[in-house]
Amino acid sequence: MAAESLNYYLDGIASGDRRVLAKAITLVESRLAAHRDLAHRLIEEVMPRSGNAVRLGITGVPGVGKSTFIENFGMHIIDRGHRLAVLAVDPSSQRSGGSILADKTRMERLAASPSAFIRPSPSGGTLGGVARMTRESMLVCEAAGFDVVIVETVGVGQSESTVASMVDFFLLLMITGAGDALQGIKKGILELAHAVAINKADGANLELAEKTRRELASAMHLMQPTTATWTPPVVTCSALSQTGLDAIWEIIQDHRTRTMASGELQDRRKEQALQWMWDLIEAGLKDRFFRHPAVGERLGDLSARVRQGRMTPTRAAGELLFLLDNEGADNKGM
Repeated sequence: MAAESLNYYLDGIASGDRRVLAKAITLVESRLAAHRDLAHRLIEEVMPRSGNAVRLGITGVPGVGKSTFIENFGMHIIDRGHRLAVLAVDPSSQRSGGSILADKTRMERLAASPSAFIRPSPSGGTLGGVARMTRESMLVCEAAGFDVVIVETVGVGQSESTVASMVDFFLLLMITGAGDALQGIKKGILELAHAVAINKADGANLELAEKTRRELASAMHLMQPTTATWTPPVVTCSALSQTGLDAIWEIIQDHRTRTMASGELQDRRKEQALQWMWDLIEAGLKDRFFRHPAVGERLGDLSARVRQGRMTPTRAAGELLFLLDNEGADNKGM
């Protein structure tokens, strides 16, 4: 990637240049030390121009029709005068580290819209990678004028908790047969949701979809509400026939209006910023640990001993961490 100036990125983002926007996101996603300083300066500059967008996380069980939903729901949002950015958190190839889901080919109409921007991003195999890259990419998109940002997750699992911690509204997509569907998800995911939508509620599936909705609605009433002013609704929709999408958008807007009036949205954003700081500290400490020369010298030997049962994990971890303590003592004595 060519070394561009900070003004190059800032001017391009301000003018809505999609090519520059894509390059800016590539910059903030970069793991190269040479890019990090410029990326940090870029984020600091765009932050005052971000923060006004609706941040929406969408997840769903396998086979729920998530791509079809995001494309048609996204077009529905655009038709109402909004500009939409979709940040698709993809699983990474274990060999190449790149994205293995072709989001743009799955959302052809949305990708062709001048009011939409789709960015598939490799997770890098770690939740920390998901958190840092997606949060920073979100800010860049908002600074470029996108007033709705959708973060699409790969499925239902631990990463959903990470994504829920960086959005304003978390939508869980489900399919008919609540009993079977509930077996495949954790209760914690339902507790994170601000709304649940039963997709594929069309044709002969309408009656079963309504039955599933009632079952899930009963289950949601037994759970702790996400906020004091909001009880997560359960609705039906069909992304394919584009029914129920308007009701979902109204639910999202209603939630935003209520939480802004009560101050909950502002408080949530503040807590998310603090969590972001701690996530960066944790990632930075881990990076510093593995880059430490003494750790590099001892890690292989201690790992082998633990694997062979000749040393306890506790003892090995203590010795490795002690190397960092020694560095701090050495620096203090200088």
